[in-house]
Amino acid sequence: MGTRFGATDVDYPAVGGAHVALLVSASADFATIDERHTSRLDDVADYVPGRFYERELPAIEAVLAHADPLDVLVIDGYVDLDPTGRAGLGQRVWEAGLAPVVIGVAKSRFRAATHAIPVIRGISTRPLYITAAGMPQDEAADLVRAMAGDARIPDALRLVDRLARGVPADWI
Repeated sequence: MGTRFGATDVDYPAVGGAHVALLVSASADFATIDERHTSRLDDVADYVPGRFYERELPAIEAVLAHADPLDVLVIDGYVDLDPTGRAGLGQRVWEAGLAPVVIGVAKSRFRAATHAIPVIRGISTRPLYITAAGMPQDEAADLVRAMAGDARIPDALRLVDRLARGVPADWI
């Protein structure tokens, strides 16, 4: 079996709980999606600033239980929150052994994350902020730059977001 790349996202519907999605590809650019997985959690932890992982990690664990092991997992958010390595969601995912490489793609700047690599994609002037565990950050930034799609948000991340929000897979 070749290298397996995954992208995941979690949504919190107004009715409560969480809905999580995972897209899997055999190519780093996610030009072709080979698998789609979703999972629903009825109960999730409350959002607590600085402890976001307590809310997201169980959902990511749940959806990954439906897939064969991944080599690289791309998440929506930061791996670490500052240059000293304060753990963010991605670090917790990596420490839990859910993937040997975790790449964080954040859409907004977190003030303390001065080490995150800004990546400009498409015609946008707004960067994505890239952090990583298990891979050098500059290589992770190159991987995100090369992901399919010509918009600011790579196609796979846009699609997994929609799937997490409950858009039927056949519409994606």
